[in-house]
Amino acid sequence: MYSSEGQYSEAETLYKRALAIWEKFEPEELNLATTLDNLASVEQDLGKYSQAEEHFRRALAVRQKIVGPNDTGVAMILNNFGVYYNEQARYAEAEPLLRRALAIWEESLGPEHPNVAAALCNVSTAWRHEGKYSEAATALQRSLAIWEKAYGPGHPKVASALSSLGVLQRTLRNYPEAESDFRRALAIWEKTFGPEHPGVANILSNIALTLKNEGRFSEAENLLERAMAIRSKALWNGASGIGGCFQ
Repeated sequence: MYSSEGQYSEAETLYKRALAIWEKFEPEELNLATTLDNLASVEQDLGKYSQAEEHFRRALAVRQKIVGPNDTGVAMILNNFGVYYNEQARYAEAEPLLRRALAIWEESLGPEHPNVAAALCNVSTAWRHEGKYSEAATALQRSLAIWEKAYGPGHPKVASALSSLGVLQRTLRNYPEAESDFRRALAIWEKTFGPEHPGVANILSNIALTLKNEGRFSEAENLLERAMAIRSKALWNGASGIGGCFQ
């Protein structure tokens, strides 16, 4: 609850207390692995990267020792650890973790499970930065289709895949396609969270950069001004932006 509300310091304190309890009484329990994974994610949000990496590694080792390497919970830690590496621009390290998570979830949950879509979206980020554009595009199209089927076309997860597709299309200089994907994502985000959510600012900035690349400078400037106004208000209110596939 705390971490989802952006109260990362409070969440860190609670997870550290839980970690101390599990380490003392149940050092090889699944609850210990879950707590380590949650703590690592919060430390990542707080910018405590060395601690986060250490705790991701411990979480993975503990869970694999108890349930083996092909457990769906192992896949969750692999996915979270891969996202961490993506955000550190360590894409060669992120890719194998995310591919393992994807393989486990596909085998255990089926190829159209929402967790599969998440892994596809996350591994596409690594592939895009590694120049594996065809693989990234295929993964994102699959991710989009799974989330649309599972949640409907107006869900924020769909917006996440669309935004990632937009970034890929812009990288490939397919600017009209990129703008279309971003605007679809923007409509979903505004309808779901309102026009002043920090996530809206992220998408507006992506549209603006796309328009700038097309030489549409006046339109780009207007969108950037709106994005800056949203971010200023969000920082004043202590709100946070969005991560994951938007990176």
